[in-house]
Amino acid sequence: MNTGFAIDVRNVTKRFGARTVVDHIAMQVKYGEIYGFLGPNGSGKTTFLRMLCGLLTPDEGSGQCLGLDFRKESGEIKKQVGYMTQRFSFYEDLTIAENLDFIARIYGVANRPAAVQHSLERLGMAARKKQLAGTLSGGWKQRLALAACLIHDPKLLLLDEPTAGVDPKARREFWEEVHQLATEGLTVLITTHYMDEAERCHRLAYIAYGKLLANGSVAEVVKSGGLTTWKVTGADLQSLAEKIRPLPGVEQVVAFGTVLHVSGRDRDKLHASITPWMNAAYHWELIDAGLEDVFISLMETAKDNYS
Repeated sequence: MNTGFAIDVRNVTKRFGARTVVDHIAMQVKYGEIYGFLGPNGSGKTTFLRMLCGLLTPDEGSGQCLGLDFRKESGEIKKQVGYMTQRFSFYEDLTIAENLDFIARIYGVANRPAAVQHSLERLGMAARKKQLAGTLSGGWKQRLALAACLIHDPKLLLLDEPTAGVDPKARREFWEEVHQLATEGLTVLITTHYMDEAERCHRLAYIAYGKLLANGSVAEVVKSGGLTTWKVTGADLQSLAEKIRPLPGVEQVVAFGTVLHVSGRDRDKLHASITPWMNAAYHWELIDAGLEDVFISLMETAKDNYS
C-alpha cells in the first residue's frame, strides 16, 4: 500500500562482516522534496543509497520506495530511479551524445534520438554534443552525469556528493537545476559535505557511523543540537583557543575567518569556563548555533563503528 511518501523505510540495516555500516535507519521523504543526507566519510550514506535503489540487499528493514517494496521489488524501483555516483563513470572516448544514447539504450528509452536531444538542450549541452567526455571540465562532466540520470524520466534522483570537485559557479547552476526538477515533482535524495548546500535542502538527515543522529528542517536540526555558541573577536585568537579548548563545558572551538565560535551543550558550565576571558582584550557575543557547529558537535560525540 502506498504510504504517500516517495521514500518510507524503517530499520534499514547493512552489515559487512562484524561491522554494522547502516544501523536500523528510518527515513521518510515526501514526493517533490529535496532531502539532504549528511555525515562524515565512511558513515554509511552511500551504502544506504545503494540499498534504496536495489544495488545492495539490506540485512534488515522494511518499507517502500516509490510505492514499491524496497526489498522485494528492487528491479522495478531501478527503472524509476536516477543514480548519480561520486565518480564520473561514463566512457571518456565517446562523445556527450554517444554516452547519452548508450544510457538511453540501457534503459530501453523509446525514440532515443529525441530523448538524447531533449537532454542535451535541457542541460545546455547541445553545442558540445560531439565533444569527447574525457575532455570535459568537472562542471561539464557533472552536467553529463545529471543528463544521463534524467534521460529515462525517473521519479527519484539519488545524488551521491554530486558537486565534489566542481567550481562554485557550476555548483550554483547545478542546485538551480535540482530545485527546478523538484518543482516539477521529482524527488531528490542528495548527499553532500557542504553546509551551504545542506541549507538549500527542504529537510536533512545526519548519519554518523551508521546511526541516524538528527533529522528535520535546518531549524529543527540546529535546535535539536542543543548548542550554546559564542562568537569571539580580538587579537591572538589562536592563543585563546588553546587556553579554553580543554576547559569544562567547552566542546568545540572553531575558527571562522577572523572570529572564533565557542560552543557547548551545558550553557552554565560553558559560561563559567569562559568568564575569565570576557575582558577588554576580546569581544564575546552570544549567537545562534549554525548548521556546521551542530554537525561538528554530532561528529565528535558519535561512536566509531569501525572494528
